[in-house]
Amino acid sequence: MKCRHCGSPLGLVFLDLGHQPPSNAYLTAEQLEKPETWYPLKVFVCEQCWLVQIPELARAVELFTADYAYYSSVSSIWVEHARDYVAMIVKRLGLGDTSLVVELASNDGYLLQFMHERGIQCLGIEPTASTAEAARRKGIETLEIFFGMENAKCLAAERGRADLIIGNNVLAHVPDINDFVGGICRLLAPGGIATLEFPHLLRLVEGMQFDTVYHEHYSYLSLHAVRTIFESRGLCILDVEELPTHGGSLRVYAGRAGDDAPGRSPAVDRILELERSAGMLDPGFYTRLQPRAEQVKYDLLGFLLERKKEGETVAGYGAAAKGNSLLNYAGIGSDLLPFVCDAAPSKQGKYLPGSHIPIVPADRLDQARPDYVLIFPWNIRDEIMQELEQVRSWGGRFVTAVPGLHIQ
Repeated sequence: MKCRHCGSPLGLVFLDLGHQPPSNAYLTAEQLEKPETWYPLKVFVCEQCWLVQIPELARAVELFTADYAYYSSVSSIWVEHARDYVAMIVKRLGLGDTSLVVELASNDGYLLQFMHERGIQCLGIEPTASTAEAARRKGIETLEIFFGMENAKCLAAERGRADLIIGNNVLAHVPDINDFVGGICRLLAPGGIATLEFPHLLRLVEGMQFDTVYHEHYSYLSLHAVRTIFESRGLCILDVEELPTHGGSLRVYAGRAGDDAPGRSPAVDRILELERSAGMLDPGFYTRLQPRAEQVKYDLLGFLLERKKEGETVAGYGAAAKGNSLLNYAGIGSDLLPFVCDAAPSKQGKYLPGSHIPIVPADRLDQARPDYVLIFPWNIRDEIMQELEQVRSWGGRFVTAVPGLHIQ
């Protein structure tokens, strides 16, 4: 196997979570009677460019299907994050009705709706038909394509180049990261800015966020690796911000190399030094996560087995991809967790991949009154506990398993 960026041989293993089905491949009742495809979930580190990556065993067209069930607008916190970003970037770049904004992986229009409200010309790029259609219902023009160099050339010729390109939590999802970043450079107007947000690999390791590893995430990104990839494709990083989203993310601001642009922010050098000091340019850094992930698995299994022994009930909340990674890694099924609630109608009535645990509406909690509610999307734990405060009225308690077993 070779690095998808620089082509160097891959040998250093970052994390091995065994074999698992794709984490967003939710099943219907009919599909439970059919074979299910599982792939190795083994992550490698390139010791030349430090890109952490999963080999492309599952192709993007197999993972991001027409009935893709993740809708960004389900999380009110994420929608507010998008609203705040739009207000900030419009002011920072002076965007107006003559500007063109393109969002890559625009999902259901959760962000571009706020550009649209301001009268700014915007275009969504979203390969999954279900979410693209949801965006169109909000008045957002959306193309159902996988973005890369060829599409960028066509868009630049047909629509002109973009003053702003947005990519939130998409850089990790593209198998050909060189082609994707090259496409951004090709579509970006002279003096234009691209902002990309992605979970920070440093925070993933520090926070024991191994459950964010799944097949849809082809890459796990440090600023060092992103800078190397960007520079190889004609982009330079101008600024970077640390964000609390998804357990700790980076937002990078990039422009075309050679454009007249402000000098690099001191924040870039600060984050690069932070990574260097943490050991991210040393192979030893990448061997820390596996034994700690195993401990989380054992602690969660022990908790569920003890509750079963004591005759207490546990329900899950949030049919998130990260929850599926954890459940399948730990080998947990419906005997220990009889159902998982989720607010998204697109997931209700289906079953989690691998574990085959049924997904039900949130009101099942009021009927079942479980002793414990196991929250899988720990990154929005506070939002969920606030929404489900009635659980405490019958003495129920909330549980999270990552970064360690926590009951409250």
